[in-house]
Parts: sequence; C-alpha cells; structure tokens
Amino acid sequence: MGRPIPDTRVNHFHLAILAIGALVLLAAWLRHRGLRRERSLRHLLDRADALEQVLHRTRERMKDMREVVDRVPQEIAARAHASLDAKDQVQQGLRDVLEHRLWISRHGLSAPQKELDAACRAMDRAYAAISDQLARLESAGAELADVTQAALEQAAREPSTLTRRSD
Repeated sequence: MGRPIPDTRVNHFHLAILAIGALVLLAAWLRHRGLRRERSLRHLLDRADALEQVLHRTRERMKDMREVVDRVPQEIAARAHASLDAKDQVQQGLRDVLEHRLWISRHGLSAPQKELDAACRAMDRAYAAISDQLARLESAGAELADVTQAALEQAAREPSTLTRRSD
C-alpha cells in the first residue's frame, strides 16, 4: 500500500474558508473604522453646536448682569463692569468655533483618526472650560442680584432723613 493521494478538494475548501474569513475580518475592520470616524465627526459637530450655544448664553448672561450691576453703587459697579466687559472674548470664541467648523468641512473626511481624536479632545476641553465659566457667572449673578435686591429693599424701608444724598 502506498501513500494516500491527498484530496485537493479539501485543501481548496480550506483555502476558500480562510479567504472568506479574511474578507469578513477586513470588512468588519473597515466598518469599525468608518463608524469610529463618523462618530468622531458627529461628536465634533455636536460639540461645536453646544459650544456656540454656551457662548451665546454667556453673552446674554453678561448682558443681564450688566443690568444688575447698573443698580449698585458706582464704586462697586466699576470693578464688576470691567469683569463683564468680555464681549471680545466671546466673539473670539465664536470665531474659534467657526474655524473648527471650517477645518471639519475641509479636512474631516481626510484627516487621520489621530487628528480627529485630538480635535475631539480639544473641543471637549474648550466646552468644559466655557461651561464652567458660565456656571460661575450665573452663580455670581444670582448672588449679586440677591444682594442688590436686599440693599434696594433696605434703602426703601429707611426713612428719608437717613438716606444719603449724592448732591
């Protein structure tokens, strides 16, 4: 008895299975890569929208606080007005958001995933910083409004003979 003749049909079958498996793995990897890229781009655009909204809210909140500050004594109000005069910073923030949007539109589809990830992290940091500043601004505004209202109510209760005049 000699050696058995190898069945080439089995070898071709195994090769076909391996080739199909490799193609499935490649397709899964490409799909995962495409979905990751899509998630990154969507995150960048969503965060740009959110950052723009926070900047607009900050500008409105600063405008509201100016109205409160206008009601306090001038010596106190001068420092507060200086703090609230940040419209140039808000405008610069809005310009930065526009630049991010332009970068996304020009380079988003061709940028390496590493650049997209770095852009996402930068946008997240900017959003967190502006959101934190807005929260502090709103907290300070609420405190200032409460103190100002209490002072105005106290002044209204004082007899006119005790009220200081700035003649």
